[in-house]
Amino acid sequence: MKRYLYLWHRWLGIVTCVFMALWFVSGMVMLYVGYPKLTPREHLAHLPALSAQGCCVSLGEALAVADPQPARIRLSSVAGQALYLFDYASGKALAVDATSGQRIAPTTRERALASAGQYDPHAPMTYRDAVQEDLWSHSRALDAHRPLHRVQLSDTDGTLLYISGQTGEVVRDASASERGWNLIGAWLHWLYPLRGIGLDGLWSNLVIYLSLAASVMALLGAVVGVMRWRFSRPYRSGSRSPYKGWARWHHVGGLLFGALAITWIFSGLMSMNPWRLFSSAQPLDTSAYQGGPLNAAAFPLSVPQALARFADQGFTARELEWRLIGGAGYVVGQDGAGRTRVLSMHDGQVLQRLPRAVLEQAAQAIGPAMQVQQLEAYDFYYYARAEQSMLGHLEKRLPVLRVRFDDPAQTWLHLDLYTGEVLGQLDQPRRASRWLFALLHSWDWLPLLTRRPLWDGWMIVLSLGGLVLSVSGVVMGWRRLRR
Repeated sequence: MKRYLYLWHRWLGIVTCVFMALWFVSGMVMLYVGYPKLTPREHLAHLPALSAQGCCVSLGEALAVADPQPARIRLSSVAGQALYLFDYASGKALAVDATSGQRIAPTTRERALASAGQYDPHAPMTYRDAVQEDLWSHSRALDAHRPLHRVQLSDTDGTLLYISGQTGEVVRDASASERGWNLIGAWLHWLYPLRGIGLDGLWSNLVIYLSLAASVMALLGAVVGVMRWRFSRPYRSGSRSPYKGWARWHHVGGLLFGALAITWIFSGLMSMNPWRLFSSAQPLDTSAYQGGPLNAAAFPLSVPQALARFADQGFTARELEWRLIGGAGYVVGQDGAGRTRVLSMHDGQVLQRLPRAVLEQAAQAIGPAMQVQQLEAYDFYYYARAEQSMLGHLEKRLPVLRVRFDDPAQTWLHLDLYTGEVLGQLDQPRRASRWLFALLHSWDWLPLLTRRPLWDGWMIVLSLGGLVLSVSGVVMGWRRLRR
């Protein structure tokens, strides 16, 4: 039996240790440089203030030329024009000119350059091409905007912009520094080199089964390592390990860092939601929270009136969003710093935060609520991360409402008091993912996250230990194959 443990560990290690070494190196890069994305703050910072002069056709006119039943409606500036932007549950996006009321055609080269010019009016630029997908646009969030036009800016950051082929918006920016670090960061960590070479359909399963093989290999290694360590009396050499050279580094490194290596590889496997372990069989339907489809009747105030109300409060809006909460209409304004104000269509008041009772009443339409709690501080399930992390760009403001429902999946909703937005669903499978992925993989634990650089030191030391473990395994595997 011992022999089979050694053999399985050895040959699985020869296959997977190279990937483990790559994962540890790229993971350390990802602590500080994330995969390129356009964060909401970056998006707003590059928009001009909305002007009521010459704007706009009514929301009803814009809806008449758009497709029916949009999931989201915004007013923003694209390529120097005010546009109504419509997003749909099907994953489609389209735009309507807010001045003429005409539907915007798919983006042309000239419009892409104009959009890039709004993003940075001072930088020389070069139109590159239009692509469906490339190294820095492997993201399902961009599917509604494909094809993507690429425009290279000659600014100090060497920024590459991705322009929506449907609406003309800038939907992603990637600086030269981000692109360079990501070649040994997220792009490598997620094995994106396997995409774009005809393996896209197999990519997910390749990552899952490589991670599974590495998890088994590391677990077997931990068992073998303990078996080979002399706890009571040393070997004749005086050492408690029978190995020398790289093998000794591997043995001792495995005893020190093996358990953490196992948790990291296993939690990386969990990040892929293998075999849909974290997908609920009965997800909670939250459509009733809105209280009906978005339609013009719920928003009697025009765009100029809404902008004037915001301006009266000293608030300069760069983007507007129309939102229904429990059947009542609200217009959410955002400024260049990401701050928000809410204009109630009921009484025309501009609010910094929505009344808690409004959100509670809207949530009751979804189903029976077990408990409603207002969080004044972050906890294990609701917390903010650094912007470069995978979901760090998502706004996690306080206070926030947590509503627990008595549905089969025991779902929790987090409701943003500043905008009324449903920030996310946490049912039982997703809460399990919080433990098995986020906690074990990136140590999303508040006592560490709130005490940086303690968290940084913890992650780097453990990563270096895992790197020693995997590199020594690569060396021994190479020597074995050469024999």
